[in-house]
Amino acid sequence: MKVVSRSFRANGRIPGRCAFAVKSPKTHVRLADNRNPHLAWSGAPPGTRSFVVTCIDGDAPTRPDDVNQEGRQVPVDLPRAEFVHWLMVDIPVEVTEIAEGSCSASVTARGKTAPGGPDGARQGLNDYTGWFAGDPEMEGRYLGYDGPCPPWNDARVHHYRFEVYATDLERCELGEAFTVADLRQALQGHILAQGGITGRYSLNPQIRLR
Repeated sequence: MKVVSRSFRANGRIPGRCAFAVKSPKTHVRLADNRNPHLAWSGAPPGTRSFVVTCIDGDAPTRPDDVNQEGRQVPVDLPRAEFVHWLMVDIPVEVTEIAEGSCSASVTARGKTAPGGPDGARQGLNDYTGWFAGDPEMEGRYLGYDGPCPPWNDARVHHYRFEVYATDLERCELGEAFTVADLRQALQGHILAQGGITGRYSLNPQIRLR
């Protein structure tokens, strides 16, 4: 399958309007427009009954010691892990494009309770749910898309993989507020094809992306 975006080019910089935060010279970062990027896909095989969309950052730090700390830097060679930004299932087979800003167009404190999306689609938890746990102003269930916000002192550029799966499922066997682990289990044996596009993002003022 082929996946393209009008919001960013393959392996290019994700625009600030599609991020959770952008650079700020005074406070390091400030909240951004948090618009989901445009995505379109083609080449689904016969037998496809629905699509799944995910966005995962594979460069999240595995230790919080240096994250967003003045006078320190998250080292580039620190082991990394996944940070989930978007999970959407049950996208109807006739839908092959998602407009920019149609599923998310702002930062919502405590998370979106009913994120927008194609009719019939459902959206799972992203990892801001855990990131903001214990924060009295932001804690909540973060459903749907919430964009990039890597540590502002990370020496590594983060890569965000938007993946589209063609499945033979009309409806995924998932409950409310499902996680990426739940999704991967539900999709076992049901993926007919997949394709994706990767974008890059950084909030480190010493890194300039094109």
